[in-house]
Amino acid sequence: MSKLSRREFVYMMAVLGSAPVFANSHTRMVETTKNLEDYYKLKPYGNVRLMHMTDSHAQLLPVYFREPSVNLGFHGNYGKPPHIVGEKLLDYYGIKGNKRLEYAYSMVNFEKHAKAMGRTGGFAQIKTVVDFLRNSFGADKSLLLDGGDTWQGSWTALQTRGKDMVGAMNLLGVDVAVGHWEFTYNAQEVLDNVKELKAEFLAQNVKVKEDALFNETEIAQQAYDQDNGYAFKPYTIKEIGGARIAIIGQAFPYTTIANPQRFIEDWTFSINDEGMQELVDEVREEEKPDAVIVLSHNGYDTDKKMAEVVTGIDFIMGGHTHDGVPEAYPVKNENGVTYVCNAGSNGKFLNVLDLDVKDGKIVGHKFTLLPIFSDLIPEDPTMKKYIEDVRAPFKKDLDRVIATTEQTLFRRGNFNGSWDQIICDALIDVKGADISLSPGFRWGTSVMPGQDITFDDLATQTAMTYPETYARDISGKDIKLILEDVADNLFNEDPFYQQGGDMVRTGGISYKINPTAKMGERISEITLTKTGQKLDANKSYKVAGWSTVGAKSPGEPVWETVETYLQNVKHIANLKVDTPDIVGIKGNPGII
Repeated sequence: MSKLSRREFVYMMAVLGSAPVFANSHTRMVETTKNLEDYYKLKPYGNVRLMHMTDSHAQLLPVYFREPSVNLGFHGNYGKPPHIVGEKLLDYYGIKGNKRLEYAYSMVNFEKHAKAMGRTGGFAQIKTVVDFLRNSFGADKSLLLDGGDTWQGSWTALQTRGKDMVGAMNLLGVDVAVGHWEFTYNAQEVLDNVKELKAEFLAQNVKVKEDALFNETEIAQQAYDQDNGYAFKPYTIKEIGGARIAIIGQAFPYTTIANPQRFIEDWTFSINDEGMQELVDEVREEEKPDAVIVLSHNGYDTDKKMAEVVTGIDFIMGGHTHDGVPEAYPVKNENGVTYVCNAGSNGKFLNVLDLDVKDGKIVGHKFTLLPIFSDLIPEDPTMKKYIEDVRAPFKKDLDRVIATTEQTLFRRGNFNGSWDQIICDALIDVKGADISLSPGFRWGTSVMPGQDITFDDLATQTAMTYPETYARDISGKDIKLILEDVADNLFNEDPFYQQGGDMVRTGGISYKINPTAKMGERISEITLTKTGQKLDANKSYKVAGWSTVGAKSPGEPVWETVETYLQNVKHIANLKVDTPDIVGIKGNPGII
Protein backbone atom coordinates (compact mmCIF):
# COMPACT_ATOMS: atom_id res chain seq x y z
CA MET A 1 0.00 0.00 0.00
CA SER A 2 1.34 3.42 -0.89
CA LYS A 3 2.03 5.65 2.09
CA LEU A 4 -0.91 7.90 2.87
CA SER A 5 -0.70 11.29 4.47
CA ARG A 6 -2.68 11.88 7.64
CA ARG A 7 -5.17 14.01 5.77
CA GLU A 8 -5.55 11.43 2.99
CA PHE A 9 -6.13 8.62 5.48
CA VAL A 10 -9.04 10.06 7.36
CA TYR A 11 -9.70 8.10 10.53
CA MET A 12 -11.73 8.33 13.66
CA MET A 13 -9.65 9.07 16.74
CA ALA A 14 -10.99 6.54 19.02
CA VAL A 15 -13.59 4.29 20.45
CA LEU A 16 -16.48 4.92 22.70
CA GLY A 17 -17.43 7.49 25.33
CA SER A 18 -16.83 7.08 29.00
CA ALA A 19 -18.79 3.89 29.59
CA PRO A 20 -16.69 1.58 31.81
CA VAL A 21 -17.47 -1.35 29.52
CA PHE A 22 -14.93 0.17 27.15
CA ALA A 23 -12.12 0.29 29.64
CA ASN A 24 -10.19 -2.17 27.45
CA SER A 25 -10.67 -0.27 24.20
CA HIS A 26 -7.63 1.10 22.42
CA THR A 27 -8.84 4.68 22.85
CA ARG A 28 -12.03 6.65 23.31
CA MET A 29 -14.33 7.63 20.52
CA VAL A 30 -15.23 11.27 19.99
CA GLU A 31 -17.83 12.94 17.81
CA THR A 32 -16.71 13.03 14.20
CA THR A 33 -16.42 15.78 11.64
CA LYS A 34 -15.49 15.55 8.00
CA ASN A 35 -12.01 16.87 8.87
CA LEU A 36 -11.12 14.15 11.37
CA GLU A 37 -7.60 12.82 11.11
CA ASP A 38 -6.11 9.51 12.22
CA TYR A 39 -9.47 7.73 12.29
CA TYR A 40 -7.99 4.27 12.17
CA LYS A 41 -4.66 4.89 13.90
CA LEU A 42 -5.23 2.77 17.00
CA LYS A 43 -2.60 3.22 19.66
CA PRO A 44 -0.49 0.02 19.48
CA TYR A 45 -0.71 -2.25 22.49
CA GLY A 46 1.13 -5.44 23.32
CA ASN A 47 2.90 -7.74 20.88
CA VAL A 48 0.10 -9.56 18.99
CA ARG A 49 -2.63 -8.06 16.79
CA LEU A 50 -5.62 -10.14 15.65
CA MET A 51 -7.93 -8.57 13.08
CA HIS A 52 -11.25 -10.32 12.56
CA MET A 53 -14.09 -9.96 10.07
CA THR A 54 -17.09 -12.19 9.48
CA ASP A 55 -20.31 -12.71 7.53
CA SER A 56 -19.40 -10.44 4.63
CA HIS A 57 -21.76 -12.51 2.44
CA ALA A 58 -19.80 -11.76 -0.72
CA GLN A 59 -20.43 -8.00 -0.56
CA LEU A 60 -17.37 -6.71 -2.37
CA LEU A 61 -18.76 -3.18 -2.73
CA PRO A 62 -19.85 -0.78 0.03
CA VAL A 63 -23.45 -1.30 1.12
CA TYR A 64 -26.26 0.17 3.14
CA PHE A 65 -27.10 -2.07 6.09
CA ARG A 66 -29.76 -1.32 8.67
CA GLU A 67 -29.19 -2.84 12.09
CA PRO A 68 -32.19 -4.65 13.64
CA SER A 69 -34.98 -2.99 15.60
CA VAL A 70 -35.92 -6.40 17.05
CA ASN A 71 -33.25 -8.68 18.53
CA LEU A 72 -34.92 -10.31 21.51
CA GLY A 73 -33.04 -12.04 24.30
CA PHE A 74 -34.55 -14.16 27.05
CA HIS A 75 -33.52 -16.19 30.05
CA GLY A 76 -29.77 -15.75 30.68
CA ASN A 77 -29.41 -13.45 27.68
CA TYR A 78 -32.17 -11.02 28.64
CA GLY A 79 -30.90 -7.45 28.43
CA LYS A 80 -27.38 -8.51 27.46
CA PRO A 81 -25.55 -7.76 24.21
CA PRO A 82 -26.52 -8.19 21.45
CA HIS A 83 -30.14 -8.23 22.62
CA ILE A 84 -30.32 -4.46 23.12
CA VAL A 85 -31.48 -2.26 20.26
CA GLY A 86 -32.22 1.34 19.32
CA GLU A 87 -32.03 4.08 21.93
CA LYS A 88 -31.52 1.49 24.67
CA LEU A 89 -28.34 0.31 22.97
CA LEU A 90 -27.06 3.88 22.69
CA ASP A 91 -27.74 4.41 26.40
CA TYR A 92 -26.14 1.08 27.34
CA TYR A 93 -22.88 1.97 25.62
CA GLY A 94 -22.98 5.69 26.41
CA ILE A 95 -22.81 6.77 22.78
CA LYS A 96 -26.04 8.72 22.31
CA GLY A 97 -25.40 11.83 20.26
CA ASN A 98 -22.34 10.41 18.50
CA LYS A 99 -23.71 10.32 14.96
CA ARG A 100 -21.07 8.04 13.54
CA LEU A 101 -21.53 5.41 16.22
CA GLU A 102 -25.30 5.79 16.20
CA TYR A 103 -25.21 4.99 12.49
CA ALA A 104 -22.76 2.11 12.90
CA TYR A 105 -24.26 0.26 15.85
CA SER A 106 -28.00 0.96 15.71
CA MET A 107 -30.94 1.64 13.41
CA VAL A 108 -31.68 4.98 15.12
CA ASN A 109 -32.07 7.76 12.52
CA PHE A 110 -30.90 5.28 9.90
CA GLU A 111 -32.23 7.09 6.83
CA LYS A 112 -30.89 10.46 8.01
CA HIS A 113 -27.44 9.08 8.78
CA ALA A 114 -27.28 7.01 5.60
CA LYS A 115 -27.99 10.10 3.54
CA ALA A 116 -25.27 12.05 5.33
CA MET A 117 -22.58 9.38 5.66
CA GLY A 118 -23.29 6.99 2.81
CA ARG A 119 -22.44 3.33 2.59
CA THR A 120 -20.31 1.13 4.82
CA GLY A 121 -17.86 -1.67 4.11
CA GLY A 122 -16.38 -2.54 0.74
CA PHE A 123 -13.39 -4.83 0.24
CA ALA A 124 -11.31 -2.07 -1.34
CA GLN A 125 -11.86 0.02 1.78
CA ILE A 126 -11.30 -2.94 4.11
CA LYS A 127 -8.00 -3.70 2.38
CA THR A 128 -6.82 -0.13 2.98
CA VAL A 129 -7.67 -0.41 6.68
CA VAL A 130 -6.23 -3.92 7.11
CA ASP A 131 -2.96 -2.98 5.41
CA PHE A 132 -2.66 0.16 7.49
CA LEU A 133 -3.35 -1.65 10.77
CA ARG A 134 -1.07 -4.53 9.85
CA ASN A 135 1.82 -2.36 8.71
CA SER A 136 1.55 0.21 11.51
CA PHE A 137 1.61 -2.53 14.16
CA GLY A 138 3.99 -4.89 12.41
CA ALA A 139 3.13 -7.43 9.73
CA ASP A 140 5.13 -10.06 11.62
CA LYS A 141 2.93 -9.52 14.68
CA SER A 142 -0.50 -9.46 12.95
CA LEU A 143 -3.07 -11.97 11.73
CA LEU A 144 -6.32 -11.53 9.79
CA LEU A 145 -9.12 -13.96 10.63
CA ASP A 146 -12.27 -14.58 8.56
CA GLY A 147 -15.24 -16.02 10.44
CA GLY A 148 -17.12 -17.46 7.46
CA ASP A 149 -20.21 -16.76 5.36
CA THR A 150 -17.90 -15.11 2.87
CA TRP A 151 -18.44 -17.09 -0.34
CA GLN A 152 -22.23 -16.58 -0.60
CA GLY A 153 -24.63 -13.65 -0.88
CA SER A 154 -24.06 -12.03 -4.27
CA TRP A 155 -24.71 -12.82 -7.92
CA THR A 156 -20.99 -12.95 -8.72
CA ALA A 157 -20.34 -15.38 -5.86
CA LEU A 158 -23.14 -17.66 -7.06
CA GLN A 159 -21.98 -17.58 -10.68
CA THR A 160 -18.33 -18.26 -9.78
CA ARG A 161 -19.25 -20.79 -7.07
CA GLY A 162 -17.50 -18.68 -4.45
CA LYS A 163 -14.25 -18.34 -6.37
CA ASP A 164 -14.56 -14.55 -6.64
CA MET A 165 -14.47 -14.37 -2.84
CA VAL A 166 -11.56 -16.79 -2.57
CA GLY A 167 -9.60 -14.38 -4.77
CA ALA A 168 -10.71 -11.40 -2.69
CA MET A 169 -9.70 -13.16 0.55
CA ASN A 170 -6.29 -13.97 -0.91
CA LEU A 171 -5.78 -10.36 -1.97
CA LEU A 172 -6.97 -9.13 1.42
CA GLY A 173 -4.40 -11.32 3.14
CA VAL A 174 -6.66 -13.56 5.24
CA ASP A 175 -4.56 -15.94 7.36
CA VAL A 176 -7.19 -18.24 8.91
CA ALA A 177 -10.83 -18.93 7.97
CA VAL A 178 -13.86 -21.03 8.92
CA GLY A 179 -17.18 -21.62 7.17
CA HIS A 180 -20.95 -22.03 7.04
CA TRP A 181 -22.64 -20.93 3.80
CA GLU A 182 -19.39 -22.00 2.16
CA PHE A 183 -20.81 -25.52 2.57
CA THR A 184 -23.85 -24.77 0.40
CA TYR A 185 -21.74 -25.42 -2.67
CA ASN A 186 -21.11 -29.09 -3.32
CA ALA A 187 -18.36 -30.80 -1.37
CA GLN A 188 -15.88 -30.97 -4.21
CA GLU A 189 -16.38 -27.28 -4.96
CA VAL A 190 -15.70 -26.52 -1.30
CA LEU A 191 -12.51 -28.58 -1.35
CA ASP A 192 -11.36 -27.00 -4.61
CA ASN A 193 -11.92 -23.53 -3.18
CA VAL A 194 -10.05 -24.44 0.00
CA LYS A 195 -7.09 -25.52 -2.15
CA GLU A 196 -7.09 -22.13 -3.88
CA LEU A 197 -7.42 -20.29 -0.58
CA LYS A 198 -4.11 -19.06 0.82
CA ALA A 199 -5.57 -18.97 4.33
CA GLU A 200 -5.79 -22.08 6.50
CA PHE A 201 -9.38 -23.36 6.54
CA LEU A 202 -10.16 -24.88 9.95
CA ALA A 203 -13.03 -26.91 11.46
CA GLN A 204 -12.71 -29.12 14.54
CA ASN A 205 -16.42 -29.99 14.36
CA VAL A 206 -16.72 -31.18 10.74
CA LYS A 207 -16.15 -34.91 10.49
CA VAL A 208 -16.25 -37.44 7.67
CA LYS A 209 -18.98 -40.06 8.04
CA GLU A 210 -17.75 -43.51 8.96
CA ASP A 211 -19.45 -45.17 5.99
CA ALA A 212 -17.81 -42.66 3.63
CA LEU A 213 -14.42 -43.50 5.13
CA PHE A 214 -15.16 -47.22 4.95
CA ASN A 215 -16.24 -46.97 1.31
CA GLU A 216 -13.32 -44.67 0.52
CA THR A 217 -15.47 -42.17 -1.35
CA GLU A 218 -13.72 -39.51 -3.36
CA ILE A 219 -14.58 -36.87 -0.75
CA ALA A 220 -13.46 -39.06 2.16
CA GLN A 221 -10.10 -39.66 0.48
CA GLN A 222 -9.50 -35.90 0.52
CA ALA A 223 -10.07 -35.60 4.28
CA TYR A 224 -7.41 -33.78 6.26
CA ASP A 225 -7.12 -36.60 8.80
CA GLN A 226 -8.83 -39.90 7.94
CA ASP A 227 -7.66 -41.63 11.12
CA ASN A 228 -9.44 -39.12 13.37
CA GLY A 229 -12.18 -38.30 10.86
CA TYR A 230 -11.39 -34.62 10.49
CA ALA A 231 -12.58 -33.31 7.13
CA PHE A 232 -10.48 -30.17 7.64
CA LYS A 233 -7.55 -29.15 9.78
CA PRO A 234 -8.91 -28.62 13.32
CA TYR A 235 -6.39 -26.04 14.53
CA THR A 236 -3.22 -24.21 13.68
CA ILE A 237 -0.31 -22.66 15.56
CA LYS A 238 0.87 -19.22 14.52
CA GLU A 239 4.13 -17.81 15.85
CA ILE A 240 3.82 -14.03 15.81
CA GLY A 241 5.23 -11.26 17.95
CA GLY A 242 7.37 -13.73 19.85
CA ALA A 243 4.26 -15.68 20.94
CA ARG A 244 2.70 -19.02 20.03
CA ILE A 245 -0.98 -18.48 19.22
CA ALA A 246 -3.26 -21.51 18.83
CA ILE A 247 -6.33 -20.96 16.66
CA ILE A 248 -9.08 -23.59 16.67
CA GLY A 249 -11.78 -23.59 13.98
CA GLN A 250 -15.50 -24.02 14.69
CA ALA A 251 -17.80 -24.23 11.65
CA PHE A 252 -21.54 -23.61 11.94
CA PRO A 253 -22.71 -26.65 13.94
CA TYR A 254 -26.11 -27.06 12.30
CA THR A 255 -25.16 -26.71 8.65
CA THR A 256 -26.82 -29.97 7.61
CA ILE A 257 -30.03 -29.01 9.44
CA ALA A 258 -30.30 -25.37 8.37
CA ASN A 259 -28.96 -26.05 4.86
CA PRO A 260 -29.20 -28.99 2.46
CA GLN A 261 -27.19 -32.05 3.39
CA ARG A 262 -27.51 -33.28 -0.19
CA PHE A 263 -24.60 -31.03 -1.24
CA ILE A 264 -22.21 -32.42 1.39
CA GLU A 265 -23.41 -35.98 2.01
CA ASP A 266 -20.11 -37.30 3.40
CA TRP A 267 -19.70 -34.73 6.21
CA THR A 268 -21.30 -34.29 9.63
CA PHE A 269 -21.49 -31.09 11.69
CA SER A 270 -22.06 -30.62 15.41
CA ILE A 271 -21.47 -28.33 18.39
CA ASN A 272 -18.90 -30.89 19.58
CA ASP A 273 -18.31 -29.04 22.85
CA GLU A 274 -16.83 -32.17 24.43
CA GLY A 275 -14.50 -32.55 21.47
CA MET A 276 -13.62 -28.87 21.77
CA GLN A 277 -12.65 -29.33 25.43
CA GLU A 278 -10.52 -32.36 24.57
CA LEU A 279 -8.83 -30.45 21.75
CA VAL A 280 -8.16 -27.36 23.88
CA ASP A 281 -6.61 -29.57 26.58
CA GLU A 282 -4.55 -31.43 23.99
CA VAL A 283 -3.34 -28.24 22.33
CA ARG A 284 -2.39 -26.66 25.65
CA GLU A 285 -0.55 -29.81 26.75
CA GLU A 286 1.27 -30.65 23.52
CA GLU A 287 1.72 -27.31 21.75
CA LYS A 288 2.33 -25.12 24.83
CA PRO A 289 0.66 -22.05 23.27
CA ASP A 290 0.72 -18.65 24.93
CA ALA A 291 -2.91 -18.06 23.92
CA VAL A 292 -5.83 -20.13 22.61
CA ILE A 293 -8.25 -18.45 20.20
CA VAL A 294 -11.39 -20.07 18.78
CA LEU A 295 -12.46 -18.74 15.39
CA SER A 296 -16.15 -19.58 15.45
CA HIS A 297 -19.32 -19.50 13.40
CA ASN A 298 -21.57 -20.67 16.24
CA GLY A 299 -23.55 -17.48 16.76
CA TYR A 300 -23.17 -15.05 19.66
CA ASP A 301 -25.34 -16.72 22.33
CA THR A 302 -23.96 -20.15 21.42
CA ASP A 303 -20.42 -18.82 21.71
CA LYS A 304 -21.23 -17.48 25.17
CA LYS A 305 -22.46 -20.91 26.26
CA MET A 306 -19.39 -22.52 24.70
CA ALA A 307 -17.28 -20.11 26.77
CA GLU A 308 -19.14 -21.24 29.91
CA VAL A 309 -18.80 -25.00 29.41
CA VAL A 310 -15.35 -25.23 27.80
CA THR A 311 -12.34 -24.00 29.75
CA GLY A 312 -8.93 -22.94 28.54
CA ILE A 313 -10.06 -20.67 25.68
CA ASP A 314 -8.87 -17.08 25.91
CA PHE A 315 -10.99 -15.45 23.18
CA ILE A 316 -13.77 -16.62 20.89
CA MET A 317 -13.89 -14.57 17.70
CA GLY A 318 -17.41 -15.31 16.53
CA GLY A 319 -19.87 -14.87 13.70
CA HIS A 320 -23.14 -16.16 12.20
CA THR A 321 -25.67 -13.96 14.03
CA HIS A 322 -24.45 -10.73 12.37
CA ASP A 323 -24.14 -8.92 15.69
CA GLY A 324 -21.84 -5.93 15.79
CA VAL A 325 -20.90 -5.98 19.48
CA PRO A 326 -18.48 -3.16 20.42
CA GLU A 327 -16.87 -5.00 23.31
CA ALA A 328 -15.02 -8.19 24.15
CA TYR A 329 -17.65 -9.72 26.42
CA PRO A 330 -16.28 -11.59 29.47
CA VAL A 331 -17.81 -14.98 30.28
CA LYS A 332 -16.85 -16.75 33.50
CA ASN A 333 -16.22 -20.49 33.61
CA GLU A 334 -14.73 -22.98 36.05
CA ASN A 335 -11.13 -22.02 35.33
CA GLY A 336 -11.35 -18.31 34.59
CA VAL A 337 -12.73 -16.00 31.92
CA THR A 338 -13.20 -16.38 28.17
CA TYR A 339 -13.94 -13.26 26.13
CA VAL A 340 -16.49 -13.45 23.30
CA CYS A 341 -16.36 -11.11 20.29
CA ASN A 342 -18.48 -10.67 17.16
CA ALA A 343 -17.79 -8.51 14.11
CA GLY A 344 -21.19 -7.82 12.53
CA SER A 345 -21.76 -8.49 8.85
CA ASN A 346 -21.50 -7.32 5.24
CA GLY A 347 -18.01 -5.88 5.70
CA LYS A 348 -19.40 -3.18 7.98
CA PHE A 349 -16.95 -3.82 10.83
CA LEU A 350 -13.45 -5.03 11.58
CA ASN A 351 -12.54 -6.35 15.03
CA VAL A 352 -9.08 -5.39 16.25
CA LEU A 353 -7.78 -7.32 19.26
CA ASP A 354 -4.32 -6.44 20.56
CA LEU A 355 -2.81 -8.84 23.09
CA ASP A 356 0.04 -8.37 25.53
CA VAL A 357 1.47 -11.87 25.77
CA LYS A 358 4.17 -12.55 28.36
CA ASP A 359 5.46 -15.60 30.19
CA GLY A 360 3.13 -18.00 28.43
CA LYS A 361 -0.14 -16.13 28.96
CA ILE A 362 -2.16 -13.05 28.04
CA VAL A 363 -1.55 -10.34 30.63
CA GLY A 364 -3.68 -7.66 28.97
CA HIS A 365 -5.70 -6.80 25.90
CA LYS A 366 -7.24 -3.92 23.97
CA PHE A 367 -10.27 -4.47 21.77
CA THR A 368 -12.00 -2.24 19.25
CA LEU A 369 -14.87 -2.91 16.86
CA LEU A 370 -14.01 -0.60 13.98
CA PRO A 371 -16.84 0.58 11.72
CA ILE A 372 -15.78 0.71 8.08
CA PHE A 373 -17.15 4.08 6.94
CA SER A 374 -16.68 4.03 3.19
CA ASP A 375 -16.78 7.82 2.87
CA LEU A 376 -13.71 8.17 5.11
CA ILE A 377 -11.47 5.52 3.57
CA PRO A 378 -9.64 5.62 0.23
CA GLU A 379 -10.02 2.51 -1.89
CA ASP A 380 -7.07 0.21 -2.32
CA PRO A 381 -6.43 0.42 -6.09
CA THR A 382 -5.45 -3.24 -6.49
CA MET A 383 -8.58 -4.52 -4.77
CA LYS A 384 -10.72 -1.99 -6.61
CA LYS A 385 -9.41 -3.27 -9.94
CA TYR A 386 -9.99 -6.87 -8.87
CA ILE A 387 -13.62 -6.13 -7.95
CA GLU A 388 -14.24 -4.34 -11.25
CA ASP A 389 -12.82 -7.31 -13.15
CA VAL A 390 -14.91 -9.82 -11.16
CA ARG A 391 -18.12 -7.92 -11.80
CA ALA A 392 -17.46 -7.06 -15.44
CA PRO A 393 -18.87 -10.26 -17.02
CA PHE A 394 -22.13 -9.81 -15.09
CA LYS A 395 -22.41 -6.04 -15.17
CA LYS A 396 -25.38 -5.93 -17.56
CA ASP A 397 -27.45 -8.11 -15.22
CA LEU A 398 -26.20 -6.44 -12.04
CA ASP A 399 -27.07 -2.92 -13.20
CA ARG A 400 -30.50 -3.83 -14.57
CA VAL A 401 -33.14 -1.64 -12.89
CA ILE A 402 -36.19 -3.65 -11.83
CA ALA A 403 -38.21 -1.11 -9.85
CA THR A 404 -37.93 1.89 -7.55
CA THR A 405 -38.81 2.45 -3.91
CA GLU A 406 -39.80 5.27 -1.61
CA GLN A 407 -39.39 3.05 1.46
CA THR A 408 -36.31 1.63 3.15
CA LEU A 409 -35.97 -2.02 2.22
CA PHE A 410 -34.21 -4.16 4.83
CA ARG A 411 -34.18 -7.71 6.15
CA ARG A 412 -32.33 -8.03 9.45
CA GLY A 413 -34.48 -8.56 12.56
CA ASN A 414 -36.20 -11.41 14.42
CA PHE A 415 -39.39 -10.94 12.36
CA ASN A 416 -40.45 -9.75 8.92
CA GLY A 417 -38.47 -7.02 7.21
CA SER A 418 -39.61 -4.97 4.22
CA TRP A 419 -37.41 -6.93 1.77
CA ASP A 420 -38.86 -10.16 3.13
CA GLN A 421 -42.37 -8.78 2.68
CA ILE A 422 -41.69 -8.10 -0.99
CA ILE A 423 -40.53 -11.70 -1.42
CA CYS A 424 -43.61 -13.01 0.42
CA ASP A 425 -45.96 -10.78 -1.61
CA ALA A 426 -44.27 -11.90 -4.83
CA LEU A 427 -44.73 -15.57 -3.97
CA ILE A 428 -48.45 -15.08 -3.31
CA ASP A 429 -49.02 -12.93 -6.39
CA VAL A 430 -47.00 -14.91 -8.94
CA LYS A 431 -47.84 -18.36 -7.59
CA GLY A 432 -51.50 -17.62 -6.87
CA ALA A 433 -51.11 -18.76 -3.27
CA ASP A 434 -53.10 -18.07 -0.10
CA ILE A 435 -50.04 -17.97 2.15
CA SER A 436 -46.32 -17.58 1.62
CA LEU A 437 -43.35 -18.61 3.72
CA SER A 438 -39.81 -17.29 3.33
CA PRO A 439 -36.80 -18.37 5.40
CA GLY A 440 -35.54 -16.10 8.18
CA PHE A 441 -32.20 -15.49 6.51
CA ARG A 442 -30.04 -12.80 8.12
CA TRP A 443 -28.03 -12.03 5.00
CA GLY A 444 -29.13 -9.26 2.65
CA THR A 445 -28.37 -5.55 2.40
CA SER A 446 -30.64 -2.49 2.49
CA VAL A 447 -32.03 -0.20 -0.22
CA MET A 448 -32.69 3.46 0.57
CA PRO A 449 -35.79 5.53 -0.29
CA GLY A 450 -35.54 7.06 -3.75
CA GLN A 451 -33.03 4.44 -4.87
CA ASP A 452 -33.44 2.22 -7.91
CA ILE A 453 -33.89 -1.46 -7.11
CA THR A 454 -31.42 -3.30 -9.33
CA PHE A 455 -31.00 -6.99 -9.96
CA ASP A 456 -27.80 -6.68 -7.92
CA ASP A 457 -29.92 -5.57 -4.95
CA LEU A 458 -32.35 -8.44 -5.47
CA ALA A 459 -29.47 -10.91 -5.62
CA THR A 460 -28.24 -9.84 -2.17
CA GLN A 461 -31.54 -11.25 -0.85
CA THR A 462 -31.82 -14.37 -3.00
CA ALA A 463 -28.51 -15.52 -4.53
CA MET A 464 -27.94 -19.03 -3.24
CA THR A 465 -27.55 -22.58 -4.50
CA TYR A 466 -31.06 -23.81 -3.61
CA PRO A 467 -33.35 -20.94 -4.67
CA GLU A 468 -36.12 -23.02 -6.25
CA THR A 469 -39.72 -22.11 -5.45
CA TYR A 470 -42.71 -24.31 -4.69
CA ALA A 471 -46.49 -24.08 -4.35
CA ARG A 472 -48.25 -26.86 -2.50
CA ASP A 473 -51.26 -27.57 -0.31
CA ILE A 474 -50.49 -27.57 3.42
CA SER A 475 -52.98 -28.04 6.24
CA GLY A 476 -53.62 -25.35 8.81
CA LYS A 477 -52.33 -27.73 11.45
CA ASP A 478 -49.01 -28.18 9.64
CA ILE A 479 -48.64 -24.44 9.03
CA LYS A 480 -48.84 -23.89 12.79
CA LEU A 481 -46.32 -26.68 13.37
CA ILE A 482 -43.91 -25.00 10.96
CA LEU A 483 -44.21 -21.69 12.82
CA GLU A 484 -43.80 -23.43 16.19
CA ASP A 485 -40.73 -25.33 15.02
CA VAL A 486 -38.95 -22.20 13.79
CA ALA A 487 -39.95 -20.26 16.91
CA ASP A 488 -38.37 -22.92 19.11
CA ASN A 489 -35.25 -22.79 16.99
CA LEU A 490 -35.02 -19.05 17.60
CA PHE A 491 -36.19 -18.76 21.21
CA ASN A 492 -35.11 -22.04 22.81
CA GLU A 493 -33.78 -21.44 26.31
CA ASP A 494 -30.65 -23.45 25.53
CA PRO A 495 -28.43 -21.68 22.95
CA PHE A 496 -27.07 -25.07 21.85
CA TYR A 497 -30.53 -25.77 20.39
CA GLN A 498 -30.79 -22.49 18.49
CA GLN A 499 -30.07 -23.73 15.01
CA GLY A 500 -29.64 -20.50 13.09
CA GLY A 501 -31.68 -17.81 11.38
CA ASP A 502 -34.54 -15.56 12.45
CA MET A 503 -38.28 -16.30 12.45
CA VAL A 504 -39.76 -17.57 9.19
CA ARG A 505 -41.21 -14.67 7.21
CA THR A 506 -44.89 -14.91 6.33
CA GLY A 507 -47.30 -13.46 3.81
CA GLY A 508 -51.08 -13.71 3.82
CA ILE A 509 -51.37 -14.42 7.54
CA SER A 510 -51.01 -12.67 10.86
CA TYR A 511 -50.44 -14.42 14.17
CA LYS A 512 -49.64 -13.93 17.83
CA ILE A 513 -46.36 -15.17 19.29
CA ASN A 514 -45.19 -15.46 22.88
CA PRO A 515 -41.44 -16.18 22.73
CA THR A 516 -41.35 -17.01 26.45
CA ALA A 517 -43.94 -19.82 26.20
CA LYS A 518 -43.10 -23.52 26.01
CA MET A 519 -42.38 -25.36 22.79
CA GLY A 520 -45.59 -25.90 20.83
CA GLU A 521 -47.40 -23.15 22.72
CA ARG A 522 -45.79 -20.00 21.33
CA ILE A 523 -48.02 -19.47 18.28
CA SER A 524 -51.74 -18.62 18.42
CA GLU A 525 -54.51 -16.72 16.62
CA ILE A 526 -53.29 -17.35 13.09
CA THR A 527 -55.53 -15.32 10.79
CA LEU A 528 -55.79 -14.93 7.02
CA THR A 529 -55.12 -11.25 6.38
CA LYS A 530 -57.19 -11.14 3.20
CA THR A 531 -60.43 -12.44 4.74
CA GLY A 532 -59.91 -11.99 8.47
CA GLN A 533 -60.81 -15.64 9.00
CA LYS A 534 -58.91 -17.77 11.49
CA LEU A 535 -56.73 -20.51 10.06
CA ASP A 536 -58.59 -23.83 10.10
CA ALA A 537 -56.40 -26.67 11.33
CA ASN A 538 -58.30 -29.18 9.22
CA LYS A 539 -58.35 -27.18 6.00
CA SER A 540 -55.66 -27.14 3.30
CA TYR A 541 -54.22 -23.89 1.99
CA LYS A 542 -52.09 -23.20 -1.05
CA VAL A 543 -48.69 -22.20 0.34
CA ALA A 544 -45.84 -20.80 -1.77
CA GLY A 545 -42.23 -20.69 -0.64
CA TRP A 546 -38.63 -21.31 -1.62
CA SER A 547 -35.32 -22.66 -0.37
CA THR A 548 -36.29 -26.20 0.63
CA VAL A 549 -33.63 -27.99 2.66
CA GLY A 550 -34.74 -31.62 2.25
CA ALA A 551 -35.23 -32.03 -1.49
CA LYS A 552 -35.03 -29.70 -4.46
CA SER A 553 -38.30 -27.89 -5.24
CA PRO A 554 -39.72 -27.94 -8.77
CA GLY A 555 -40.26 -24.21 -9.33
CA GLU A 556 -38.21 -21.44 -10.88
CA PRO A 557 -35.51 -19.63 -8.85
CA VAL A 558 -37.01 -17.14 -6.43
CA TRP A 559 -35.20 -14.21 -8.01
CA GLU A 560 -37.25 -14.81 -11.18
CA THR A 561 -40.46 -14.81 -9.14
CA VAL A 562 -39.58 -11.58 -7.36
CA GLU A 563 -38.31 -9.85 -10.49
CA THR A 564 -41.59 -10.65 -12.28
CA TYR A 565 -43.52 -9.17 -9.35
CA LEU A 566 -41.37 -6.03 -9.09
CA GLN A 567 -41.55 -5.38 -12.81
CA ASN A 568 -45.34 -5.44 -12.53
CA VAL A 569 -45.45 -3.29 -9.38
CA LYS A 570 -42.75 -0.90 -10.69
CA HIS A 571 -42.64 1.21 -7.51
CA ILE A 572 -42.69 0.26 -3.81
CA ALA A 573 -44.84 2.57 -1.69
CA ASN A 574 -47.05 2.03 1.35
CA LEU A 575 -45.70 -1.47 1.83
CA LYS A 576 -47.45 -3.20 4.73
CA VAL A 577 -45.11 -5.50 6.63
CA ASP A 578 -46.89 -8.48 8.23
CA THR A 579 -45.32 -8.27 11.69
CA PRO A 580 -46.81 -10.67 14.23
CA ASP A 581 -48.37 -9.55 17.50
CA ILE A 582 -45.57 -10.22 20.00
CA VAL A 583 -46.58 -10.78 23.63
CA GLY A 584 -44.61 -11.48 26.80
CA ILE A 585 -41.93 -8.90 25.96
CA LYS A 586 -42.91 -5.87 28.05
CA GLY A 587 -39.79 -3.93 28.97
CA ASN A 588 -37.50 -6.14 26.87
CA PRO A 589 -34.63 -3.94 25.58
CA GLY A 590 -34.36 -6.09 22.46
CA ILE A 591 -37.29 -4.41 20.73
CA ILE A 592 -38.13 -0.81 19.84
